[in-house]
Amino acid sequence: MMRRVFPLLAAAVFGAVLTATPAWAGSPHFVDDKVQATQDGNTLTVSFKEAGLGDEAQVHVVLSADAACVNPGNNKPQAANKMTVTAAGDFPVQNGRTEGTLSVTAVLDPSSPCPDPMTIVYDNIRLTDVTSGITWP
Repeated sequence: MMRRVFPLLAAAVFGAVLTATPAWAGSPHFVDDKVQATQDGNTLTVSFKEAGLGDEAQVHVVLSADAACVNPGNNKPQAANKMTVTAAGDFPVQNGRTEGTLSVTAVLDPSSPCPDPMTIVYDNIRLTDVTSGITWP
């Protein structure tokens, strides 16, 4: 009897091992309605929430944006009046989630951020979680 049960039991265990699926660490994503970009003067601040991070201890997030001086008619700037700005930080993960804030301030001309009546406008705002390899938007 034992000789018949053992091969059946071994076959069942072997089949279970073959059909077992690996455990996923998570499905990292920025929570769209929790990403907020605001501008106060020449400073761009982006707050965010990220979920699906599994058992990561922390993530490294980078904010990048294009800053440009534009006139009241929103005309395109000259090449000297635009630049890409970045900020980065490490954010702790708890229960597969993290949230944080990053800020950048553009200074396009050392004597004045933009000549009057121009103002700084940010475009192509992007968050990248370097740890998880995801980007918003």
